[in-house]
Amino acid sequence: MRARLAIASAGITVELREILLRDKAPDFLEASPKGTVPVLITDIVIEESIDVMRWAARQTDHKSLLRNMDDAAYALIVKCDGEFKAALDRTKYAVRYPDTDAADNRAIAASFITTLDVQLDGKPWLFGDQPSFADLAILPFVRQFAHTDLDWWSVQSFHHAQNWLDAFKASDRFKSTMIKYSPWKAGDDVILFP
Repeated sequence: MRARLAIASAGITVELREILLRDKAPDFLEASPKGTVPVLITDIVIEESIDVMRWAARQTDHKSLLRNMDDAAYALIVKCDGEFKAALDRTKYAVRYPDTDAADNRAIAASFITTLDVQLDGKPWLFGDQPSFADLAILPFVRQFAHTDLDWWSVQSFHHAQNWLDAFKASDRFKSTMIKYSPWKAGDDVILFP
């Protein structure tokens, strides 16, 4: 989702090929033997969503996503992609991690949400009045975390983070990236995104 958010925000049109991970097309595996998504094929193959985001922002930043990005903003993304994402996975997919405690991992993830909540106090986005690169990099994972247990999420005390996520989910930006496409197969018509 965050790769799509960055591409759409940059106003770049790409060919979209929806991949069904349990039935990976041979052309997909040829381009990216790693077999994970997203993959962006330009003059090089880019296989990580944060790298796709960086590529899109370097092409054009007409939404000014990079305007408030400083060391603290990038550090927040690193923490999200590291500690928070690991705890999210161990909460959301607890059966895959039988040697860890899902409740402990949810508490670790909630600690990161509390950090975001403090950052959001008094402003609608992490670093000001408009969404930044950090917002788009972090929000999709916060959404996944919230959706592991929406009843639990809704009664927590991080109200700024809850409002931030709610505003994002209500936005046209979010809705445009959540459109479901049929899985791609060789010979299918080209789908242009956005």
